[in-house]
Amino acid sequence: MKPTLVVLAAGMGSRYGGLKQIDPVGPNGEIILDYSIFDAIRGGFGKVVFIIRKDIEKDFKEVVSKRWEGKIELEYVYQQLDAIPAPYTVPEGRTKPWGTGHAVMCAADKVKEPFAVINADDFYGKSGFTYAAEFGIRYHGFSEGEVAEFFLCKELKKGYLDGVTGEYTPPQGYFVNEAEAEEFDRQFPKKEKLKLPTQLFD
Repeated sequence: MKPTLVVLAAGMGSRYGGLKQIDPVGPNGEIILDYSIFDAIRGGFGKVVFIIRKDIEKDFKEVVSKRWEGKIELEYVYQQLDAIPAPYTVPEGRTKPWGTGHAVMCAADKVKEPFAVINADDFYGKSGFTYAAEFGIRYHGFSEGEVAEFFLCKELKKGYLDGVTGEYTPPQGYFVNEAEAEEFDRQFPKKEKLKLPTQLFD
């Protein structure tokens, strides 16, 4: 099963002053997203799901669809402010889109396979879509030849990993002892958590 690339492209670009998702940056009018889709196809991805807003649909599709239709499966979903689970409602005065978690939730009906999430206006490079298994490195607990879709690898020096095989085990320093963390937290005075009027969750 080929993985899916989920692209967060619903940003408002308020600081940038426009739709940076589709502004050209390359010598032939390429947008940053063109490079990401190209690298994703080379990395074995089989579908792209774009998360956009309805008000940018026409402009976005005019730039993106004509370049990639027929080369990889494309799907579109919309991040709408009122697309939230019951019993929650949109707080009065809220106009800004919800964050990354909400955007990915909006794509749930279109994604039934392993997936990666990227921002439309960030450049990741080919290594952002390259499985470590391609270098002969497997993740801890996975059997020989089994691909961990979440485990990517970047070779900092070309050829450095030639002939290298083995298993990657996360360092113990990556793990947190919950009991020790709670004991540490108790050293500090308890603070009240505030909820602003435009927040959805406590």
